[in-house]
Amino acid sequence: MTTVASGTTTALVGEVCADTGRFAALADEWRRLHGRCRTATPFQSHAWLHSWWTSYGVTGRLRVVLVRRGGELVAAAPLMLVFRPFRTLVPLGGPISDFTDVLLDDDCTEEAARALVTAVREAAGGALVDLREVRPGGAAERLHERWPGARVRLPDSACLELPAAPLEDLLTRLSAKPAQRVRAKLRKIDALGVEERPVGPEEVETTLTSLLTLHRLQWSGRGVTPEHVRPRFAEHLARSVRLMVAQGEAALTEFVLDGEVVAADLTLQSPSLAGGYLYGAHPALRDRKVDVAALLMRASTRRLEGTGRTVLSLLRGNEPYKHHWRPDTVHNQRFLLARGTRAAPLLWWCVGYARARGWAAAYVRERRSGDR
Repeated sequence: MTTVASGTTTALVGEVCADTGRFAALADEWRRLHGRCRTATPFQSHAWLHSWWTSYGVTGRLRVVLVRRGGELVAAAPLMLVFRPFRTLVPLGGPISDFTDVLLDDDCTEEAARALVTAVREAAGGALVDLREVRPGGAAERLHERWPGARVRLPDSACLELPAAPLEDLLTRLSAKPAQRVRAKLRKIDALGVEERPVGPEEVETTLTSLLTLHRLQWSGRGVTPEHVRPRFAEHLARSVRLMVAQGEAALTEFVLDGEVVAADLTLQSPSLAGGYLYGAHPALRDRKVDVAALLMRASTRRLEGTGRTVLSLLRGNEPYKHHWRPDTVHNQRFLLARGTRAAPLLWWCVGYARARGWAAAYVRERRSGDR
């Protein structure tokens, strides 16, 4: 436990939670902090992170860094210890989470950030801290800015984003003919009688089973993401999404045609952002000329109305259907932080490795482009 002096009469106290049961018990106060952190994404919700740890965590590796003021949680860094090949603290959430970050209370951001830096440094000891996939403007930027040891910021995955706006406003991003085609496709969907139905918490498990089945069918023969067909992924979704739907942190939607569920969509939500996470659509919709991308986009824009959210994220990935909407490309960030001389060489090794991989990927893209 670390006590950090503050400019107020109440000191900030840092500690590390390494117990799964205690992490589970943080749910209520974590949810309050998540709601007071304007940069938080759905992937920092307690429901998502605790469920992920239950399905993917390794016993003895949990390192959730907490900062409290007067007993109230004002900062949190959901981390775990890995060995790859050296000791490193990394965020919970793994590859199935599009964004990682820490949480800082908007009411005391500066104090909370300073205290969290001190607490994370103590938790790290000689380990490297590697924060990947931090969305631009994320709270982890403040840790990087205030970190007193070796630190590096690197670009990470590209994400595609649209403003949270009515569909007609988004269509103005397109030229006239593509916009007219989208409107015609939506009229066809309406003429077929495709119905859009929001799913409540009590129906989540059944709908997710349908969604994953449709997702497998949709990608049959085209290489589905292996993790999406594993039981632990289905268990994680069922456990986390049931809570997230009940708390307004997720929206699950079914699309019904002739009495059958032909598509389903899972969108994750925070106060400022909604992100289309996973969907499934029956291949028969292609035979009936249903434009699934238009169907999903209209549903997404309808859900955003009146919520105050400002961003509709298409998350990571450069699938062609996403580019139909002329989204903006933003790059996540990676922060490497080292305490003292022991971890600094590891940091620079990681920097060199990341840059070498980037150069290799660019070379492969250039060669492929030249071969066309």
